Amino acid sequence: MSHRDRMARFEEADLYVVITEAFCGGRSPLDVLRAVLAAGVRLVQCREKDLHDIEYFRRAERFRELTAAADALLIVDDRVDIALAVGADGAHLGEFDLPIDAARRVAPELILGASAHSEDEALAAQRAGASYVNIGPVFPTQTKAVATAAVGLDMIDRVAPRLTVPWTTMGGIKAHNIGEVVARGARRVAVVTAVTEADDVEAAARTLRQAILAGQG
Repeated sequence: MSHRDRMARFEEADLYVVITEAFCGGRSPLDVLRAVLAAGVRLVQCREKDLHDIEYFRRAERFRELTAAADALLIVDDRVDIALAVGADGAHLGEFDLPIDAARRVAPELILGASAHSEDEALAAQRAGASYVNIGPVFPTQTKAVATAAVGLDMIDRVAPRLTVPWTTMGGIKAHNIGEVVARGARRVAVVTAVTEADDVEAAARTLRQAILAGQG
């Protein structure tokens, strides 16, 4: 699939669920993924910071099988090589990963996402060729090894109007505050524990999707 075709599907997405085994409430990440897909989510990220290469590859391979069957996009966190090896749709890259411009040279058809914690970082990622920019963390979050300071809702107001590529937002977003993010123009909202640690994963994902779609109306 071409980058253009993948991005057309990306722009149709609403909820972007990031799945990490450590935040699955003791459940299998594959079971969480199945529930997420059953809720109609069509944009998923496989994110594992602590697996060895072969383990990460095998996990991503299974994610690709399930997402392909559901006609959902799969993004692999950090690793362009694994994304290419399993036939994923993209990779999400942080500040210590392969630079966006280098990743674009080796993977021209992949969706390449970039994290941005400031206006400067967002614009630099866009210039480097990022397919989309993730703004965050909007609210305080504990889903990283070191808690990251929240950038606040105002960051969306400052950054989004200056972006010509699609953007997502992430960080501490839950059912009780997702409306604040959507009110700032967010159309693709990324979450981790609001879905993956929920007692009913499928119901949680459906609730968040409904909140995003309601905000678009």
